[in-house]
Amino acid sequence: MTTDFQQAREALGRRLRELRGQRTQRDLAGLLDWPQAKVSKLETGRQTATADDVTAWAAAVGAPETAGELTARLQGLETQTRSWRRQLRAGHRPVQDVLTIEYERSTELRAWQSSMVVGMLQTPDYARAVFTRYAELHQSPRDIEDAVRSRVRRQDLLYQPGRTFHLLLWEAALHAGVAPTNVLAAQLDRLAGVIGLDTVRLGIIPFGAQVGVPPANGFWLYDDRTVIVEEWHAELWLNDADSVALYRRVWDTLDQAAVYGTHARRLIARARAQFTDRP
Repeated sequence: MTTDFQQAREALGRRLRELRGQRTQRDLAGLLDWPQAKVSKLETGRQTATADDVTAWAAAVGAPETAGELTARLQGLETQTRSWRRQLRAGHRPVQDVLTIEYERSTELRAWQSSMVVGMLQTPDYARAVFTRYAELHQSPRDIEDAVRSRVRRQDLLYQPGRTFHLLLWEAALHAGVAPTNVLAAQLDRLAGVIGLDTVRLGIIPFGAQVGVPPANGFWLYDDRTVIVEEWHAELWLNDADSVALYRRVWDTLDQAAVYGTHARRLIARARAQFTDRP
């Protein structure tokens, strides 16, 4: 799937090719003491340049004044807006498959969600309701069942040793009516069931708890390497150190207000009781 990130990387590559001018790739590689393959990959967007790479490139082609421009383009790759309009052209399943790659290459995963249950803990029926509503909102192709299967299959990672999922929910997520009441009740039973699993730390911030930052957008942190922030119009994929550190501070601050274990079970049971005997 072509992403906004890849398009930006290819655009940077075209600019590098333009600066190379009449020199051959081999000639430039010789000046830089690089393999020719690296020059080719950078120009075609198959490899992400570093700040040192673009600075050296600018000097080698006799245009050191362009180093600032190239560095700015590179920084643009570090904060990427992946619009839902573009991502969902082929439906929700491809988006889920891309996310699975991030999960599989991570060992410490942290999530914050204020409005609904995080995907890693969703039941199939709950996930189906969520995907259906987003498909209606974005008017995207209806591949609901494929998306549900992909999301549920990813949950196998919860039972594999070597990863820890640190998951934070606001209590509001337990009450949000994003699905029929019987589906919500089953979803809460599922949440209660994962408490105590050695790979999962499920924390819930109660209504009325004092929080160090206002509860806002949901996001995932992957190994303090990448942050994915959820917006209505897009996902933000952030991998620059400052942004990652900021979201880690946000997560740690919210975590201080969360309750775990028995206290979390009580909040889930209180929400579950509201759905008992409802149609």
